Amino acid sequence: GFELTFATDAGVFSRDGIDKGTRALVESMPALAGRALDLGCGWGAAGIPLALENPECEFVLTDINERAAELAAKNARANGAKNVSVVTGDAFEAVEGAFSAIFTNPPIRAGKQTIYAMFEGARDRLDAGGALHIVIRKQQGAPSAQKYLSGLFHAVQTIARKGGYHVFQCEGSNHHAV
Repeated sequence: GFELTFATDAGVFSRDGIDKGTRALVESMPALAGRALDLGCGWGAAGIPLALENPECEFVLTDINERAAELAAKNARANGAKNVSVVTGDAFEAVEGAFSAIFTNPPIRAGKQTIYAMFEGARDRLDAGGALHIVIRKQQGAPSAQKYLSGLFHAVQTIARKGGYHVFQCEGSNHHAV
């Protein structure tokens, strides 16, 4: 429902426009409150529209790619997303605090070890009652990712399927402090 303009560049994911997976993720997201984290934000294709749709929510966008984070900050300003802050770091490295929502179109090409570590980090950074939202293509491992997530979270459900993409909503940590 928004007309947004984004700057992108070579060397950042989906530089020619919003990719189908990110679009499926954004379109399936519920209303958000509290703090939300866009994990691996790229140039802001998910975090910025969601921040504009949820103006009462505080959004943190993070990316390991410094150029992507710079573009996300520029795009947030250009589109009037005043409830957005952007940090640069590997996964949760530059991120502080807990979140009511974390969402990601994970970097599948980085490998299972990397993305599964991101999923574990997300579980550990969610508030009680918070949810992790992930989009993954079926051909890129959605079934195995769903199985892995089911070991981390009490409830994992598919909230959208579109063009081979699955959007999972993961709630309730299966991680118990000793």
